[in-house]
Amino acid sequence: MIKDNQKRLNHIHVLLDAVMTVLAYSLAWFIVVSGQVIPLGHNVKTLNPPVYFAALIFIVPVYLVLNAIFHLYVPKRIQGRRSEFANICKANVIGLMFFTLILFGGRNISTYFGYFSTRMLLCFFALNTLLLEAERMAIRLFLRSLRTNGYNQKHILLVGYSRAAEGFIDRVALNPEWGYHIQGILDDHKREGYTYKNVRVLGKIAQLESFLEENMLDEIAITLGLGEYANLEQIVAVCEKSGVHTKFIPDYNNIIPTIPYMEDLQGLPVIHIRHVPLTNVFNATVKRMVDILGALVGLLLFSPLMLLTAGLIKLTSPGPVFFSQERIGLHNRPFKMYKFRSMEVQDPGKEKSRWTTPHDPRVTPVGRFIRKTSIDEMPQFFNILIGDMSLVGPRPERPLFVEKFKEEIPRYMIKHQVRPGLTGWAQVNGYRGDTSITKRIEHDLYYIENWSLGFDFKIMFLTIFKGFINKNAY
Repeated sequence: MIKDNQKRLNHIHVLLDAVMTVLAYSLAWFIVVSGQVIPLGHNVKTLNPPVYFAALIFIVPVYLVLNAIFHLYVPKRIQGRRSEFANICKANVIGLMFFTLILFGGRNISTYFGYFSTRMLLCFFALNTLLLEAERMAIRLFLRSLRTNGYNQKHILLVGYSRAAEGFIDRVALNPEWGYHIQGILDDHKREGYTYKNVRVLGKIAQLESFLEENMLDEIAITLGLGEYANLEQIVAVCEKSGVHTKFIPDYNNIIPTIPYMEDLQGLPVIHIRHVPLTNVFNATVKRMVDILGALVGLLLFSPLMLLTAGLIKLTSPGPVFFSQERIGLHNRPFKMYKFRSMEVQDPGKEKSRWTTPHDPRVTPVGRFIRKTSIDEMPQFFNILIGDMSLVGPRPERPLFVEKFKEEIPRYMIKHQVRPGLTGWAQVNGYRGDTSITKRIEHDLYYIENWSLGFDFKIMFLTIFKGFINKNAY
């Protein structure tokens, strides 16, 4: 069965990790300490090779334990590569800190290991990270090749026919490298023999116990429809009695169309309909600190360009340099968003309800250029400083259109659970200006649910290449 294969794979995996760690350490010694790659000076003192390599007796077990702590021996069937690489980095950072503290922290140890190379430790850290990642990539490719060709399969039975069952089957069909083989479905409403994408209904749910006795299964997936949850307790009892690993795939996608967040309330599971990482105080504080620093750097860096733009606006068009417009921000609160004025001065009542159109006569020649290049958005660094906006987030909209879109587009108002941004995931993917509002909201929701500081930096980096020039600006 697959669980036996997984045990063997884990044993091989641990052995390979040990080999990679020894190899990384040996390469680091050869590069930094041996003098063969980087010649050592005459006055450089170093320890004998046996002393360096004796440390492996402690280093290898510690790193294997750290790998286990950071979940690097869990099945790779559907594990994300990015999360796996992040865990490799975490394990190696903790390992580096641990051995640095031991080698250079205590007086007696530091006296004995006074010439232990710090550069070698840093080189080992980099090499071990890279080699462990390369090893895991090779294993991942090998396993996916096996599973795509029908080997190393995990045999699963679905209990209940529902949208959840169809969704699971759809994803398995699209990803043969996962290695899932669905034996069939037990259901009380579909006739026996009914087939969905080559997966057949094998019988009624009452046959579950006898089916488990007659078949070797690796997993049971409970995929009951919402109307059948009254039978859930009995079905779980039968599954637990069989000893087969059981998982529950809830049928609530049309009710909660998102990735829910589970909270443990003293043993009571509480499902949050939407997981918003920025509701965490620490995450919000870190993001705010980055916003303040980024806004100050932006104002300092672009101040010559902003002064030039202000002068051109003043010289070429009568009226104020800046333009403020009411937008809806965090928690549906209105705020004044600042821009460089790119249009002729107009009636505020008309301006609130009109979109800019192609060849709009209200746009000045200077305004057309600064709108195309997003220079008109630079005063929003002040909005970021005072806390109305963030460097990265969903773009804010005018109150009139918020009222319109919240009735027409499902989940539109979710975007107001975070601060609006100067740039965003939708904008770097081309959804700005006169583009699909629905697609823009899909990207905004993805950002809200998957926020991380790294994701923010990625969006800011992409903005440099994709976000400044707005092809849809008029």
